[in-house]
Amino acid sequence: MASSIEGPHRGRPRAPSPADRRPAAPARRRGRLPVPVLALLAAAFLTGCAATTGSTAGEPPPTATAPRAAGAPGNPTAGNGAPGTGTSGAEGATPGRTDAGAPPDSLAPLGNLGPRTLALIPGDTRQAVVVTGRGRDANRSEAVLYRRTASGWEPGTAWPARNALNGWTDNHLAGDLRSPIGVFTLSDAGGLLPDPGTLLPYDESPGFAISGTGFMGEPLAGSFDYVVAIDYNRVPGTSPLDRTRPLGADRGGGIWLHVDHDGPTQGCVSLEERHMRQLLLALDPGQHPVIVMGDAGSLSR
Repeated sequence: MASSIEGPHRGRPRAPSPADRRPAAPARRRGRLPVPVLALLAAAFLTGCAATTGSTAGEPPPTATAPRAAGAPGNPTAGNGAPGTGTSGAEGATPGRTDAGAPPDSLAPLGNLGPRTLALIPGDTRQAVVVTGRGRDANRSEAVLYRRTASGWEPGTAWPARNALNGWTDNHLAGDLRSPIGVFTLSDAGGLLPDPGTLLPYDESPGFAISGTGFMGEPLAGSFDYVVAIDYNRVPGTSPLDRTRPLGADRGGGIWLHVDHDGPTQGCVSLEERHMRQLLLALDPGQHPVIVMGDAGSLSR
């Protein structure tokens, strides 16, 4: 879903909004791709995220370079030491942590997540986007942004969402048309449209342009107006367009949160554009945000 580039993309820095309650994290500036390269990459953006009719299922081989940005966070999620691979399913679970001084049983719960899933959420996480699928093979889901407080997890408004055409999987592979189940960090954002004011590093680039039609014959234009990269098989601290795949090309990649196009995706999670804007404005890298995603049965483990 992302393109092969040399070095990290960087977006323009954002001035703090008067409504900000805390200082914004320093924005990482990202370079722009040459226009001829962007034209060659347009057809490559479809694997992992939105699907086009007649598009190929596999990704081109990842680039060997694309270093992590200096000071970029590693993957704090338990169970997998490779950067940006995230933690799928419930393997490698360790006891979860709660706010100091509050016994776990007294805290407001995080959705309907089971103990094995909760154990995968890093102890310093204070924001969690929980995407719950309607069924293992369903491509409709619901997303809720939770904030962790001294008394537990406080839910926001539930948003309708979509996921991959064939549903969910604990072992995502390129071209399986399923979204990966697990807990993944959220480190970088971008889009075709200007930065709406997010605290995440934002890459505004024409490389996010997309055309064609999806599985239901719906137009895909505008799907990548706003995106948040899900740190599954990617290097945190780089543009969502970076194609480095630490787990290898066969494990897929380019899994994003992006604008809904009224149809299922190839592996991403999509939200209505207004909800994507709200999410971008809410996410704060200082709160170590993650996405918890999967079908309801799997997340209840």
